[in-house]
Amino acid sequence: METATARILDGKATAKQIRAEIQSETTDWIAAGGPVPTLAAVLVGDDPASQVYVQNKERACQQTGMQSRLVRLPSETSTDELLDLLAELNEDASVSGILVQLPLPAGVDTQQVLDAVNPEKDVDAFAPENVGLLVQGRPRFLPCTPHGVLQILWRHQVTLAGKHVVIVGRSEIVGKPLANMLVQRDAGLGVDFANATVTVCHSRSENLTAHLQQADVVVAAVGQPKMITGQMLKPGAVVIDVGINRVEQGLVGDVDFDSACQTASAITPVPGGVGPLTIAMLLRNTLTACQLQHRGQSS
Repeated sequence: METATARILDGKATAKQIRAEIQSETTDWIAAGGPVPTLAAVLVGDDPASQVYVQNKERACQQTGMQSRLVRLPSETSTDELLDLLAELNEDASVSGILVQLPLPAGVDTQQVLDAVNPEKDVDAFAPENVGLLVQGRPRFLPCTPHGVLQILWRHQVTLAGKHVVIVGRSEIVGKPLANMLVQRDAGLGVDFANATVTVCHSRSENLTAHLQQADVVVAAVGQPKMITGQMLKPGAVVIDVGINRVEQGLVGDVDFDSACQTASAITPVPGGVGPLTIAMLLRNTLTACQLQHRGQSS
């Protein structure tokens, strides 16, 4: 077997660094008289993966000096009942950010629920107003997973200006918002980490390999285990694997890690890559939301 050559982009270490920065900023904010940033998470039903995600977010809040509030609702909760709850959380001045854990049970109107979150508390950046601000290059919040992708590239000095980035997947959570961020003149981390030439591939794209072999950076976010192999990549490409797929052997990404390591110059592992960054950027948005809502209260 060939020796792997790709540099491993360690998401755990990167997330730890970011959380330490957020903890310091949160401490300073509270010491200056600001309220404690508080994230309200709404969990409907008993999906095991969702429960794990919410627990991780609660723990991350505690570690950075924030408060978390978990609202658990039974799986038979109606759309109207959820909307009533969100109306209360929107009006609650002690709540900085609201997170509705997805997926919601069948029968609940997910889009209507997400649209009901106050855009100033929409720390997932799913609200139409926040999506529009992002597209215009003046975001209130950066979407958590795409921002995590940018952070891991920035902190490992993988520049993007003028590079060809191919994103595989066009979801509202990763593919579309990331494409919008990468084509901006500046996505918040300087001009070298924006200004990319972006191709978005999806289930109707023809000849995926031809697109991938032109890519300086590949972002895989399609939800198909090990779909992208090393043979499909341009030699020296940087690979960011957003996929998390549970198979018999455990968790794997959308990229065949072992074969990709023979071709790529750098790659994120699964687990331990982008996943930890998503929670870190959620904390960043919660602190930002608190500061925006309480401007002038800290001195």
